[in-house]
This record gives sequence, structure tokens and C-alpha cells, in this order.
Amino acid sequence: MNPGGMMASHEGTKARSIAAIEKRLKFIAPLRNERTDATSGHTDYLGLENIQSWTGKLLPNANSDTSERDDSVGGTANVFHSGDVLFGKLRPYLAKALHADKEGVCSTELLVLKPQPDIHPRFLLYSMLSPEFIGQVDASTFGAKMPRANWEFIGSIKLPIPAYETQRLIADYLDRETARIDALVAEKEKMLALLEEKRAALISRAVTRGLDPNAPLKPSGLDWLGDIPAHWEVLRLKYLAEVRGGLTLGKKYSRNNLVEFAYLRVANVQDGYLKLDDLQTVEVPPEEAENYLLQYGDVLMNEGGDIDKLGRGCVWREEIKPCLHQNHVFSVRPHLIDPEWLALWTSTLEAKRYFEQQAKRSTNLASISGTNIKELPIPMPSSDEQIKIKKYIEGSTEKISAIKLEMQQSIDLLKERRAALITAAVTGQISIEEMSP
Repeated sequence: MNPGGMMASHEGTKARSIAAIEKRLKFIAPLRNERTDATSGHTDYLGLENIQSWTGKLLPNANSDTSERDDSVGGTANVFHSGDVLFGKLRPYLAKALHADKEGVCSTELLVLKPQPDIHPRFLLYSMLSPEFIGQVDASTFGAKMPRANWEFIGSIKLPIPAYETQRLIADYLDRETARIDALVAEKEKMLALLEEKRAALISRAVTRGLDPNAPLKPSGLDWLGDIPAHWEVLRLKYLAEVRGGLTLGKKYSRNNLVEFAYLRVANVQDGYLKLDDLQTVEVPPEEAENYLLQYGDVLMNEGGDIDKLGRGCVWREEIKPCLHQNHVFSVRPHLIDPEWLALWTSTLEAKRYFEQQAKRSTNLASISGTNIKELPIPMPSSDEQIKIKKYIEGSTEKISAIKLEMQQSIDLLKERRAALITAAVTGQISIEEMSP
């Protein structure tokens, strides 16, 4: 299937066009205002983190990420019924929407809509997942740190609504075609994961065993680390660097002396790099910010989040200055260790085993204490050997990185085609003949 080519062929066609009438959302799917006492521990509870962006699908065994966690009132949840359509009003650019196939409860950050008898729920879902709809909602948000849209605006948006049978035809067509695209995306993402495993194994081998396969080994004294080259040392991080906590939000300040700062969160700190496309800001007094300002060469390490995010880190190179970091991200200020070596070590499989063993786990999240970060054991070859290992890793992973980039661009293109296909179908740009099975 080629959605781009398919849509281009519509122009000038004599195929039967789709007649539609524009109707405001609140008239075709009014808000269901049913609430109950329930928390995220409820058996049938759905949070924003349980819904995949842009696809309208549930994520299997999803855990909360601090980048997507809502702050809805604890103990209160919205009630939804089979056939309802849920839509996330918090950070609507994430495009979190779902057609419920059973009853349950959900976060109050999810609007629960009740499609009227003449509206097909799946057609409504696809209409609300179109980039045009998401763009309108996102443009209406308020709040810098936790941008939300309100129902008054969302409910006033007009959608083109064809006859019910046509809605069903469109929904069935999009179910089939998006499933094909999603299958391709899943295969490519599986290949991406395998490439990342190969990269991680290569780094782990070099950082824990060195480059000389004939070098004599000695026990490290740590079961999760195993043997290391006999001439290496193992030192605790607390002797090599200062571990610094981050800024906790929630304090009340006078409005007279506030300055806006960039604010790094767990979602921004990836293995080996910073992800800055969703960077937030905070307003705090300069004297408060002084304690949390990042310096060039600081190594950022995650304190909390999903278990696989613990400890992952990267070097801060003043990408955005001045910048603070949240309390779920440690900044490690090296004194006697190369920050690049420390960042490489945090990405190894062995370091991840240490973080997992030391983690404190709750229902959906995990965290690691500053004390355990300070006690992190680090294999330490000589400075000259560190340089050689870093150059080897850079050269050896360059090809893997290039393939990963090409694969990711292919995935992004498929997702763009998926979004364009949905828009074309729900706005009548694809003829009935082309959508028929």
C-alpha cells in the first residue's frame, strides 16, 4: 500500500464522492460526567501512560513515565462504558485517544465522550486522531508545565460527519490499512531494538574487558560484573565525583523575584544523549536556582521512572544555558573521572544490573537513591586506555548508528503516511469505491 500515491490519485477522479455535514463535537458525542472513588491501583483503571500516542491502542503492561504522568486528583476517576471514546486533554500533542470496548475507570485527564446513535465510535476515534484535530486542540492549551485543553474548546470543534453506513465503511477501511502500516512499523522497531542490543553488548564488552583479548583477568569481587583486566581498578563513584540532587517543584515563591529556567526531566535524559523536543521550563528565584544549575561536563543520571530508565545518563554540554534539573535526575560533577567514561559505563548492561538490584520499586515506578548512586562501582583503566576504548567504541558503533537513523526515518515516514491516510479518509478525500473491501 502507498497512502501518499493513493491520495494523489484522488484528484480529478470521477469516483463517488462522500457527502458530509459539519457538526460540533459536543453535539455528536457529549461529555460523560460520571466519577467514582478509584485510584491507579483499580483493576480496570486506565491512565494516559496506558494509551499509545497517535494509534488509539492500549499499551501492554505500560508503566508511568514522569514525562507523561498526569497529576489528576488522587482517589477520583472518570467512569467509562463500552463504546465510549476517551481523549487525553493533558498534553494533547501526544494524541492519546481510545475506543473503549468494555467498562472501566480512567484518569480525570481523559475526557470520556459518549457517541450518539448516529455516530460510529471508531469513525469518531479516527477523526479525533487526525493531525488537524490534534493541532486545533493543542493550539488551545493553557499552562506551561502541564499544558491542558478544556472541554469547552474541544467540544466546539466541527467535524465532517457523513452518513452512518459511510462512517462504518471508513472505520473498517482505516482499521485494515492502519493495521498494515502498524505491522511494518512494529517490524522496523523490532530491528531497531536488535541493533540497540548489539550496540549495548559491544559497549559493555569494551568497557568491562578492554580491547586486548589476551589480557590477564582478575575477579572484580562483584557477581554482576564478573572478571575485569588484572591491571584495572574498581572504584566507587563517591570518590570520583560529587552527586547532586535536583529541584523539587511545589514550593511557593513570591512573584516579584522569579526567573524562567529550562528544566530537564527523566524524559529528556536518554542513554548517551539529551532529548530536548519536549523541554519544559520553571520559574524560581535566582538564589534557589543557584543550587541546581548545571555545569559543562556534568553527567546526568536518572533517579526514577521505569526500571529500564534508572541510572541512564549522558554528558551535559550546555546545550541550553542556564538549565536546571528535576529531583528525579541526579547531576554528577566529576572530579577524578572522565565524564565521557562515566556516561559510557552507565549505558553498559552491567551497570544496568546494578541499578536494577539497588532499585526501590512501587506499583508502576522504580527509583534509586543518591546513596546507591554514590556507591556505584566503576571499572577504571588508565586514562590512555580509556581514550583508546572510547575511540574504538565510536568507530565501531558509527555504522550501527547510521543504520538506526535510517530505520528511524523510515518509521517516521510510515507514521506520517498513517496520519495522512486517516485525514484523507475522515475528510472525504478517498472515494467510497477505493475503501470498499
